[in-house]
Amino acid sequence: MRSLSDGGQTRGNTQAEHAPEHAPEQGRILKQPMAVWATAFAAVVAFMGIGLVDPILPSIAKGLDASPSQVSLLFTSYFLITAVAMLVTGFVSSRIGGRRTLLLGLALVVLFAGLAGTSGSVGELVGFRAGWGLGNALFVSTSLAVIVGAASGGSSAAILLYESALGLGMACGPLLGAVLGDASWRYPFYGTAALMAIGFALIVALLQEQPGPARKVGLLDPLKALGHKGLATTAAGAFFYNYGFFTVLAFTPFVLNMSPYRSGAVFFGWGVLLAVCSVLVAPRLQARFGSANVAAVSLLLFAVDLGVLAYGSKAVIVTGVIVSGACIGINNTVFTEMALEVSDSPRPVASAGYNFVRWFAAAAAPFLAPKLEEHFNVHVPFLVAGATCLVAAAVLFGARRTLAAVDHHDTAAVRAPQPVPAAA
Repeated sequence: MRSLSDGGQTRGNTQAEHAPEHAPEQGRILKQPMAVWATAFAAVVAFMGIGLVDPILPSIAKGLDASPSQVSLLFTSYFLITAVAMLVTGFVSSRIGGRRTLLLGLALVVLFAGLAGTSGSVGELVGFRAGWGLGNALFVSTSLAVIVGAASGGSSAAILLYESALGLGMACGPLLGAVLGDASWRYPFYGTAALMAIGFALIVALLQEQPGPARKVGLLDPLKALGHKGLATTAAGAFFYNYGFFTVLAFTPFVLNMSPYRSGAVFFGWGVLLAVCSVLVAPRLQARFGSANVAAVSLLLFAVDLGVLAYGSKAVIVTGVIVSGACIGINNTVFTEMALEVSDSPRPVASAGYNFVRWFAAAAAPFLAPKLEEHFNVHVPFLVAGATCLVAAAVLFGARRTLAAVDHHDTAAVRAPQPVPAAA
């Protein structure tokens, strides 16, 4: 998941800055300095934190005597802070450097993940998740640039390593939540804090500071970048798509109402399919059919899947959740590629503006879906999510000519050469 998990820094950040992309040999990917492996390990743990709470949402609700809509605020606070942080992470990292930004983000995650495990009320837990979101935003917004800057074997090898870390984290997050959460809903938070502390120590020991960026990023630069029609259209489409995505991620655990182990297994399968389609399937489809076309069709299929989730039996819902990982993996990749290639803004700036918009949907869906169930029935949240995916598909279809530039790299001619920002 290039976007959920990357905080807006993905492989598109470096496509034009380096040699043309190609499939790196396996040996080149694995022969990396220890600093790269340390950062990749921390990235896996950071991405695990997104889906970590999925299997234990019902347990948290029971343990803290909270309603589903209250517990879903764990996602809302997390992604709301992440969205706002998109406007400041580039500003901060371009001034203090990539290594310090990574360490600051990791330290915040260790602190707030540990505090989350001590929560005595759902309000405290929601607040600690907000702090966790800030730390995660600082870390993931710089991790790819740091990996690319420190890696050997070219940018393609580094990017694939980063994508693999992202997919592994998304797949293993629910599994870790299930294993530790079966004993207590508090243990996954303590476990994440411990793993992030290990990542912090590894980066302190192994990663050296890299050269600073060519210029400092202003606070308003991401908002100014959204003045470009293609980027604004892509961000709008991603906003509606992400509402559907996070309805699946945050609402279905309550519908399934399974034990942590069973729910973790379902979302592990979801995460594996998401990772495979994001890294292996989406680029091939883009090369053959074009980015906007692939995203539009994938969104239509996702809308159908959400319709099935609305009225399916428990077994059908389990299957539908896992299958949705394919649509989500493809869409995450394609949307990010379009966001980073369609405008002439520096990629870190375009990425920040794009993520600022789409993360608001990730914050809204977990809160609104349970409310819709409370006021109507269990079918309505999925139907609304399906409708938002249809809107996203319509947005992309209407802008298909503008977005076609992505596949022909027409923007490369107007984009000034940009070194990879070590702190972007």
